[in-house]
Amino acid sequence: MILVEPQLADNIGAAARAMLNCGLTDLRLVRPRERWPNDKAIAAAAGAEAVLERARLYDSTSAAIADLRHVYAATARPRDMIKPIVTPRRAARHMRRWFARGEQAGVLFGPERAGLNNDDVVLAEALIMVPLSPAFASLNLAHAVLLVSYEWFQAGGGTPEVASGAGRSRPATKAELVGLFEHLEAELDACGFLHVAEKRPTMVRNIRNIFQRAGLTEQEVAALRGIITGLAGRKGIEGTRGSLGDVGDVTGGRNRPRKAQSRRRGVR
Repeated sequence: MILVEPQLADNIGAAARAMLNCGLTDLRLVRPRERWPNDKAIAAAAGAEAVLERARLYDSTSAAIADLRHVYAATARPRDMIKPIVTPRRAARHMRRWFARGEQAGVLFGPERAGLNNDDVVLAEALIMVPLSPAFASLNLAHAVLLVSYEWFQAGGGTPEVASGAGRSRPATKAELVGLFEHLEAELDACGFLHVAEKRPTMVRNIRNIFQRAGLTEQEVAALRGIITGLAGRKGIEGTRGSLGDVGDVTGGRNRPRKAQSRRRGVR
């Protein structure tokens, strides 16, 4: 990441923090306005001092990119020159491929007030523009660095879009799930919930699908089986069988004949 004439040391520190969040450590500074090294930058880096310590200073943009094979220029406004314009995501995929071939690449970011000048932009082979609201597309310097760095990190793969927050409990095995299903179904049979023979297969499948979608862990299966055992132990309490049998099946019907329900409720 190459910051050209950055004006605020705080932004340099925040950019370094964003880079390290995404596994990047090569920071290059072209004529920073404030003296370097800078305590404000260190404070804003919030633990990413290693990036600042490795940062290299240059007198010109051309010197900062001299060893690179590919260069992008990040900008929020169109330029009067013909250059490909890509999103950070597409640029990151290209840079990953180049990196795998041993070809170094970099991204130019301009000063906070006005961005890169055209003499710097012309040194890049393509522009990076973040697709944002046309009414207000200007980004803070550190935010722009974070967006590009994040896309670089994601382009490396290995980060699932959905992860389980199971903690110390592993996902339940199918054998454990089947044990839960059979335990629950046995108790539902015992209380009369599944007494309608023609509806029982559909109801059982619906119940099983509910728990399949839940992505249960081993600990959660054990907790559910404990709940089932606890509820089953209350069968002797008056009204337990009636309330369970009156819940209705999973397909929306009622288990007991309407006449029997009315008699129980005292309706004549």
